Amino acid sequence: MKMIELLLTENVDNLGIVGDVVKVRPGYARNFLLPMGKATRPTPGAIARLAERRKQVEAELKELRAQQEEMIGKLEGHELTMLRSANEQGVLFGGVSQHDIAQALRDEGYAIEDRHVRIGEQIKRLDSYTVPIVVANDLKTEVKLWVVSDKPAEELDVEESEEGQAETEEEAQA
Repeated sequence: MKMIELLLTENVDNLGIVGDVVKVRPGYARNFLLPMGKATRPTPGAIARLAERRKQVEAELKELRAQQEEMIGKLEGHELTMLRSANEQGVLFGGVSQHDIAQALRDEGYAIEDRHVRIGEQIKRLDSYTVPIVVANDLKTEVKLWVVSDKPAEELDVEESEEGQAETEEEAQA
């Protein structure tokens, strides 16, 4: 299998950071990296020009990593409650997606991207769930998610029956 060497001029997810010399398949280079300006041919001059930029990117990545470690620490044991409409059997009318969970965490001040939330499929039932949050291969935690009804049928039934009892007691006293 033929591979070609390229010098990355930008960070590319799952490939490398600025200044890395990587081996990629010709199609990936021809169709994505080169047209998007994310890579160039690895010449000594180009490598030297990108050395300073690489130092900046490494510092930024180190800082980002520290922020992610701190965030994972804060998320440890975090609980999240989402109100959703559901039928009597507890089946949701609309599901809870990984985007919904990530957005709820962002609203609470956590820098979570949708792809960090790993639920597989949409959540379709009222229940409690353990949701894995994976920021990096070695930065993981779990969040407890409670999906509850926005109109608790049990509470409505209880309130109605208590009101009904109070009315019958008042009628009995009168």
